[in-house]
Amino acid sequence: MHEAVLNEWQIALEQKKNALEACQKEKGVQSCLKCDQLLHCEVREAYVKAVYESMSKGETGGFEF
Repeated sequence: MHEAVLNEWQIALEQKKNALEACQKEKGVQSCLKCDQLLHCEVREAYVKAVYESMSKGETGGFEF
């Protein structure tokens, strides 16, 4: 079961990463920092959330690097 949960977070992260990269390509930028929608971008916000969730595996609180 633990492995299935781990895969769930990895799959979600990969999907959000692909969406982010597609958005960057569509807008012709190599970084979100160069996009005028940076502070209001739902795609980037979803990616950042997926990164956090993949690191914490759904647990609340901090995690170690």
